[in-house]
Amino acid sequence: MPRGSATATVASDALVELQLLTAGFCRHPEFLTLRGGALKPVPFPAGFAVIRHPRHGYILFDTGYSARFFDETKRFPALLYRMMTPVTFSEKDSAVNQLRRQGIEAEDIRYVVLSHFHADHVAGIRDFPHASFLYKKEAYAAVKNLGSFASVKAGYLPGLLPENFEKRSLFIEEANRCRLPNDFPFLTGYDLLGDGSLIAVDVPGHAAGQIGLFLSTASSDYFLCADAVWSSRAFQERRKPHAAARLIMADHRHYADTFERLCLLHRQYPHIRIIPSHCGEALLQRTGEEQM
Repeated sequence: MPRGSATATVASDALVELQLLTAGFCRHPEFLTLRGGALKPVPFPAGFAVIRHPRHGYILFDTGYSARFFDETKRFPALLYRMMTPVTFSEKDSAVNQLRRQGIEAEDIRYVVLSHFHADHVAGIRDFPHASFLYKKEAYAAVKNLGSFASVKAGYLPGLLPENFEKRSLFIEEANRCRLPNDFPFLTGYDLLGDGSLIAVDVPGHAAGQIGLFLSTASSDYFLCADAVWSSRAFQERRKPHAAARLIMADHRHYADTFERLCLLHRQYPHIRIIPSHCGEALLQRTGEEQM
């Protein structure tokens, strides 16, 4: 990842290929994530993205679940995490196994961009031993020294990270800053590869230091917005989560600001396909649209 403090205006012809996949799912009552939603639990798929860059090769955005989630939640207090978010997962659906079926080996993954450190986003990173990890320093600092109960509340399971995690880390804050259009809801971005192909922006609130990712393929512009919202209906219909969801937010005021920016992005730039990490409708519609 290029490092530096230079500021550039985004203008890139470096298009990438994109595939959206899911690795397991959990269940929550819908009304918690979408005001006015159903009381019954509904599935929330753990989405991740496979990106192929013309020069840097294969890059992942998050990983979804892996079997390690169950290993790390066998005992109290981490068991509470599994009880609060019942997970359905099959080993064949792990990121590494789905990629292998496409002829993409674990060692082919050069970078894994981590939107934040919740278990449903990082559970598979041990499966990619040659990858470097890109994330905001703030995101890791917010969870790395938490005690066992605080970690559960923060959705963080430290055993999911490889022992050499910090040695393989690259901080997004050290990427070149880039100016975005004046009327854009997100004012600045981080040019992760130095060519404008992957632009990270801050979407805090759900988790400290959470980032989303702008990218363009030959057919579409995308914004992978992580957990800035849990469904497309949220920004399309401007429906915030239930107030009770504040209990699982790092900062509900930052969440509200991010939510409004996302709604504005949808109104002002309707051609950009916004993909929440847990929206089954968005993931199913887009999965496989871009072939590797």
